[in-house]
Amino acid sequence: MPTSALHVARTGLEAQDAKMRVIANNLANIGTTGFKRDRVDFATLAYQEQRVAGQASTGQTAFAVGLNLGTGVQVQGTSRISTQGTLNPTGNSLDIALDGEGFFQVELPPGGQIGFTRAGNFTLSADGTLITSQGYALQPPIQVPAGAQSLTIAPDGTVSAITPGSTEATLLGQLSVASFVNPAGLRAIGDNFLVETGASGPADLGVAGQNGRGQIRQGMLEGSNVNVVEELVEMIETQRAYEINSKMVSAVDEMLRNANQTL
Repeated sequence: MPTSALHVARTGLEAQDAKMRVIANNLANIGTTGFKRDRVDFATLAYQEQRVAGQASTGQTAFAVGLNLGTGVQVQGTSRISTQGTLNPTGNSLDIALDGEGFFQVELPPGGQIGFTRAGNFTLSADGTLITSQGYALQPPIQVPAGAQSLTIAPDGTVSAITPGSTEATLLGQLSVASFVNPAGLRAIGDNFLVETGASGPADLGVAGQNGRGQIRQGMLEGSNVNVVEELVEMIETQRAYEINSKMVSAVDEMLRNANQTL
C-alpha cells in the first residue's frame, strides 16, 4: 500500500524532534568537563518503486526515468564530535587535561568494568588514591603518601612528589592514556564515562604523547567543545524544519478533508 504524504511528514516531525533533543543535550552540557557534542545523522527511508528506469514503455521504447516515491526520513545515528575543548587553568595540582587524542581510564563498580573519560577533575581518597569525584579509582592506580608535597604530573604521565623525610622527588607511578581505532564507537553511559564496544575496538594503552596520544597538562581541565552560536543556529534550523513538516501535516489533512467532502 502506498505511503501517504501524511506519514512522510510524520517521519519528518519525529526526526526533527530527535535532533532538537540532541541539541538540547549539547547545550545542557556546555559547562561539563571534557564533554563532546553530538551530531544527528539522517537517512532516507525505503523508496516505493512503481516504475523502473529502463523498463519497456512500448514494444520499441523504454522509460528514461523511473517513478520512485520516498517514504520519509529516519535518524541514522548520532556522531560524537571529538574536537579538542578549551584547556582552562585551575591551579589545582590534581586537575589534569589531555592535550590531544586519548582517554583516561577509570575502574567502574560493580565488577571492575573499565570506563574511559576526558574529564580530569580528580581528587584523593582517604588512603591517598587518585579518584574521580564519584570515588572511582584512576587506572593504573596512583597512591599519594600522606604528607607528600609538590605533586607533579609530567606531560608523559609520570607522577612524582616529595615525600616526608625526603628532599628529592619520589616517583609514584605513571598514568596511561587509552586510544581506540574508532573512538566514535564508544558507548556513553553517563557521568562523563564511555565504555568500549565491538565497534570501538579494544583500548590501546600507552604513554601520553606517544603514537598520537595527547600529552597530559597538570593544573588544567578540558572544557566542553560545544559552541553556543553553532548550536543556536542548529536549533533555529531544526525549529523551522519542524514547523514546515507541521504545515505539511495540516495541508495534507485539509486535502483529505476536501476529498471526503467532494467525493
